[in-house]
Amino acid sequence: MDRLSIWLTFLTGPVLAGIPVIILFTLDYYAWPTIALAVLAGTLLSWPAAYAISRKIKKQDPTWDETRVDRTDAVPRPGDPEV
Repeated sequence: MDRLSIWLTFLTGPVLAGIPVIILFTLDYYAWPTIALAVLAGTLLSWPAAYAISRKIKKQDPTWDETRVDRTDAVPRPGDPEV
């Protein structure tokens, strides 16, 4: 479970959904299906982007040690260390 990526999802979601909407507005596309499709695409891409950002942050952290994490359980317990 990557708790940092969950928090980053709240930041990347509006960015990835807002950029295409702003581009569509500047190109004079004001139809709701076009805007809804852009928001849906941004929403669906927000978690993978947040996960990639989280992994990059953790890779650059000198104090982070991935070998100390036990990945045997499919669902981690709340007290388990971060992945």
